[in-house]
Amino acid sequence: MPSFDEVLKEAGEFGRFQKRVFFLLSQTGITFSSLFASVVFLGRAPGNFWCRIPGAAELSERCGWTLEEERNFTVLPLLLGNESVTGQCERLDVTWDGSGSCSSPLGRYGNGSAGSPPLAPCHQHWVYEQPRASIVSEYDLVCGNAWMLDLSQAILNLGFLAGAFILGYAADRYGRILIYLLSCLGVGICGIIEAFSPNFTVFLIFRFLQGMFGKGTWMTCYVIVTEIVGSDQRMVGIVIQIFFTLGIIILPGIAYLIPTWQGIQLAISLPNFLFLLYYWVVPESPRWLLTRKKGEKALKIMRSIAKHNGKFLSPHYSEITITNEEVSNPSFLDLVRTPQMRRNTLILMYAWFTSALIYQGLVMRLGIIGGNLYLDFFISGAVELPSAFLIIVTMDRIGRRLPFAMGNIVASVACLITAFLPEDIPWLKTTVATLGRLSITVAFEVVYLVNSELYPTTLRNFGVSLCSSLCDLGGIIAPFLLFRLAAIWLELPLVIFSILAAVCGLLVLLLPETKGISLPETVEDVEQLPSHFGKCGKKQKHRDTNSYI
Repeated sequence: MPSFDEVLKEAGEFGRFQKRVFFLLSQTGITFSSLFASVVFLGRAPGNFWCRIPGAAELSERCGWTLEEERNFTVLPLLLGNESVTGQCERLDVTWDGSGSCSSPLGRYGNGSAGSPPLAPCHQHWVYEQPRASIVSEYDLVCGNAWMLDLSQAILNLGFLAGAFILGYAADRYGRILIYLLSCLGVGICGIIEAFSPNFTVFLIFRFLQGMFGKGTWMTCYVIVTEIVGSDQRMVGIVIQIFFTLGIIILPGIAYLIPTWQGIQLAISLPNFLFLLYYWVVPESPRWLLTRKKGEKALKIMRSIAKHNGKFLSPHYSEITITNEEVSNPSFLDLVRTPQMRRNTLILMYAWFTSALIYQGLVMRLGIIGGNLYLDFFISGAVELPSAFLIIVTMDRIGRRLPFAMGNIVASVACLITAFLPEDIPWLKTTVATLGRLSITVAFEVVYLVNSELYPTTLRNFGVSLCSSLCDLGGIIAPFLLFRLAAIWLELPLVIFSILAAVCGLLVLLLPETKGISLPETVEDVEQLPSHFGKCGKKQKHRDTNSYI
C-alpha cells in the first residue's frame, strides 16, 4: 500500500487545487502583517497639542475663542516666561473661573517672566489639533503616559505568544481549518471592539485578544499550505512571506488615505470576515485527518484534490490506517523526549528568538528616522522583497541549512561593521545596515519553512507554534534592549545583535538538511532524518511506518 506522499504525488503535488488554496490562504499574510505593524500608524505622534488650564474650556466657550486664541492665552505666556518648556507637559499653575477677563485672563497673575505664576505638571486636559488621528490623542498617551504606547505593542506581542500556545495546541487537537476560521472571526470582532473602545483598558484587552487570534490565523494557514503540497513544492511556504511583506508595503497607503485611527483599525480588521468564506473552498488537512484516525475523510479529500487537478486516484485506495504510532494530545515533552527532536527544538527556539530580536531592532534603528513617515515605511518594507526571491533561487538548489546559516552570519558581520563605521559617511552606514536587514529577513523567512519540516504531523502545528512563541518574546524585548543599550553607547545594540546572529548561524548548521525529503509523519521519522554530517540535499525516502492508503 502506498504512503500518503506517494498518493499525493499521484493526485498532484502542486496542481490547480493547491494553487487555489495557496493563493486564498496567502491573503492572511497581508492582514497579519498589517496588524503586526499597525502601531506605527495607530500610535503616530499627535502633532501640535498643549495642556489646557483648568477652567479654560468654560472661559473659552463664554468668550467665543477659537482653539488658536485659547492656545495663545494658555501657552504663549508660558513660553515667554519659561524658555525651556513647551506647554505640552507643563501648564501655568492657575485656575480660571467664569469671571475671568476675555481679553487678558492672566492679567491678575502678571504677564512678564518676573510675574509669571509657577508651573505645574500636566496630567490631563490636553488639547489636540487632530484629536482623532491616533490612539495617542484618543487616550492621552503623551508626556508621563507615553510609555503606554509601548505597552500596547507589548500587549499585542503577548497576544501572539498566547495564540502560539493556545491555538497551536487547539489546531493539532481539533483541526487546522476549524481553528483558522475561528481565529479569523476573532480577529475581526476584536478589531471592531478596539476601534470603538471607550477607554484604554478596554483597548488593551481586545488588543491582546486580537493578537492571540491573529497568530492563530497566520500559523495555521502556513501549516495547511505546507501539509497539502508535495515535498518538492514546500517552497510555497516561503512565497507566503512575500504576502506578509506586501501587507507591510500596503499599510502606509491605507494610513495615508484614512485620516483616523479608527478607520485604519477597521480597514485592517474587517477583511478577516471575508476569510470565513474559505469554509466552502478550503478543506481540512488530510495529513492531520490521518493522525486523528479519520481515514475516510482524508481519502475523500484526496480524491477531490485529484479531481480538481485533472487526475484520478486508483479505486483500490480504500482505507487509511495508522499503524506504528498512537495519536495523543501533544505536549512540550514530546518535543524534547528524543535526542534529534530535543536538539531541533532548542536550536529552533533560539533561532526564532534571535531573528525576531534582530529584525525588529534593525527596523526600529533603520526604518523610520524623521522624514516622510509613509514613504519611509514603504521603503523599509520594500527592502524585504528581495529576501524571498533570494531564498526561492537558492534553497531548492543548495538546500535549507546553508542559506539559513549564511543569513545569520552576513547579518552578524553587517551589524558589527555598521557599529564601527564613522558617522561622517552616513550613506555607507545605511547601506551596510540595510544589508544586515536583508540578511536577517532571509534567516527569519527560512526558519518558518525549516521549523515545519522538522516536526512530525502529530506535532507539527504545536511545534511550530511553540518555537515561534520565542519570536514574540524577542519582539517584546527588542525595543527595551535597543533603547537601554543605546543610552550607554549608540552602537552597542548592533554589537549585541552581531553576537546573537553569529551564534545562531553556527547552531543552525547542526540541524538536519530537509531539501527534497518527505515531511516526517512520526517522531521516528524525525530521528531518522540525515544528520548534519550527511550529504546535503540528498533525496531520501522514509520507511512507511505510519500512514497508508
